[in-house]
Amino acid sequence: MQPSDTHNQRIAKMSFASVYPMYVTKVESKGRTKEELHQVIEWLTGFDNKKLQELITENVTFETFFQRASLHPNASLITGMICGYRVEEIENPLTQKARYLDKLIDELAKGRKMEKILRGGLS
Repeated sequence: MQPSDTHNQRIAKMSFASVYPMYVTKVESKGRTKEELHQVIEWLTGFDNKKLQELITENVTFETFFQRASLHPNASLITGMICGYRVEEIENPLTQKARYLDKLIDELAKGRKMEKILRGGLS
């Protein structure tokens, strides 16, 4: 099953800053930390804490967020189901990147070890 064009456009235009507090709440409610969340985001996107805060303050869309990101070379190792979709089969590149992030945050919230979340690399 592939996300519709409407679904893809909704993700593209969604503000990262509007979703970020939900990410924090999700991981903290499961006993993980904001620092761990930032580590996961930095691994996937290359954004350190300072850059991440700038993007939140700037209220960028997911489209802009991922245009500015340097996706980790091992991002393609992120597989599985998230939000009813198999991430490795999503054809729209932006939607796939957003679902990669969702999948990593979901794994963090479920208590998976950081080494596994970061696909064997802590850098």
